[in-house]
Amino acid sequence: MAGHEPQPSLVHGDLWSGNAAVTQQGEAVIFDPAAYFGDREVDIAMTQLFGSFPANFYSAYNEAFPLLAGYRQRRTLYNLYHVLNHFNLFGGGYESQANQMIESLL
Repeated sequence: MAGHEPQPSLVHGDLWSGNAAVTQQGEAVIFDPAAYFGDREVDIAMTQLFGSFPANFYSAYNEAFPLLAGYRQRRTLYNLYHVLNHFNLFGGGYESQANQMIESLL
């Protein structure tokens, strides 16, 4: 993660499969944004946290704007925020998941 200096991007902030759909015309739609400027990887990371998007989504994304080296480790860090938030709100199994993520980062 050292040396990673992303350009700020407008991100959705809560991009998971429950906040995405396709219109009858086949156009992608996202809703329920928590928009802010940050590392574009936070949105891609969250799409992989609670059920991934289809594989062709990631293929098209990487073709247009490839993810940088070290993304997998940053993905864990970025998703840790959401897991800790869920633990705070719902308790339960999120504690174990957070601990595993922290251990993998250390």
